[in-house]
Amino acid sequence: MTSLKLTSIKNNPANHSFAVWFAVLIEKNIESLVRQRLTTVVPAVVLLGPRQVGKTTLARKIAADWPSGAVYLDMERPADRRRLDDADAYLRAQNRKLVVIDEIQRAPGLFEVLRGIIDDRRAAGERFGHFLLLGSAALDLMHQSSESLAGRVAYLEMGPVNVLEASAAQLGSETLWLRGGFPESLLAQSDFTSASWRQDFIRSYLERDLPMFAPRMPAQALGRLWTMLAHSQGGLLNQARLAASLGVSAPTVMRYTDLMVDLQLVRRLMPWAGNVGKRLVKAPKVYVRDSGIQHALLDLTTTDDVLGHPTAGPSYEGFVIENLVACAAPRFKPYFYRTQDGAEIDLLLESGGKPGMAIEVKRSSAPTLDRGFGTACDDLKISQRFVVYPGEDTYPLRHGAQAISLTAMARVLQDD
Repeated sequence: MTSLKLTSIKNNPANHSFAVWFAVLIEKNIESLVRQRLTTVVPAVVLLGPRQVGKTTLARKIAADWPSGAVYLDMERPADRRRLDDADAYLRAQNRKLVVIDEIQRAPGLFEVLRGIIDDRRAAGERFGHFLLLGSAALDLMHQSSESLAGRVAYLEMGPVNVLEASAAQLGSETLWLRGGFPESLLAQSDFTSASWRQDFIRSYLERDLPMFAPRMPAQALGRLWTMLAHSQGGLLNQARLAASLGVSAPTVMRYTDLMVDLQLVRRLMPWAGNVGKRLVKAPKVYVRDSGIQHALLDLTTTDDVLGHPTAGPSYEGFVIENLVACAAPRFKPYFYRTQDGAEIDLLLESGGKPGMAIEVKRSSAPTLDRGFGTACDDLKISQRFVVYPGEDTYPLRHGAQAISLTAMARVLQDD
């Protein structure tokens, strides 16, 4: 896709939602995985991701050219829910079609019905491509479907636009950092329009979505926790401190945090806990996953606002980590590493049960490394050492590390 084509669509007022056009013009990396699983691996795919990330648009795109036809059902639409008053009869009538069911967490009773239909379609020789299920709550869906659809379903996660997808659309990583990867925010006509969309997104989650998933959790307390996590981006999770600030118990903070992790709004990055004879930090780090949402929680609208805020460095660190995890091959498992003596690795990627790659994040255009990174890599015998920074050049640094851009690092992890 050329920048001219992108610009002409973006500037056309007839296009009421540029995000929809964007989803058509740029192929999400997840799309090929969904199609591959549905056509050659399993009868059903559960596609998980936060609201407004583009799951519905992607599913409609897949359904539009499905060879045997497709039907789309949204469990938030009363008319579609009425179609499933007799779910077994209706879904069996869609024989050989791909059935897309959106917001599946609103109809948990369907999983048991789907199992029987999948088994019967399999017995009739139709092995793949029965159902594409879209949901916003990962853990609940995993639990419900794992009991009913074991061996019949694959799980895939769809996140916001990542740096490789943005690069393919000739969108800069600085814009992606400021606005985040939700399409409507990323592609807004101005930073102020983008920030307004994100404020509405946060308000909608607090007033509508979070109460649906956790009716006993007060939205005001959840909003305060979300904002506190944005202020302490990339910090160690301190339940006692958060509980004292919120006026609740530490177990309550854990439940609140679990919910936000479940809804894929927050990432809990666990410490690597191998046996290296060192006293290791054991608490997880916590990040607001989308950098644009983090900035909106802190009322930061422009790049200058972000750069002038104390969280600029941690914000960039979280942005880099989230993008690298999103782009990395499935064999990589993300952790951080920190000892009580100060040796630290921002992102440690484990492969095959062993530390395989160490990545430090620096916002500086001329990054330097302290001894702690080199010591940590030596402790873990890691030879692949990288420093991700905002520049474009790749060049050697001390402690056997290489300075590398975010986009180039993402490509390394995708192709490794």
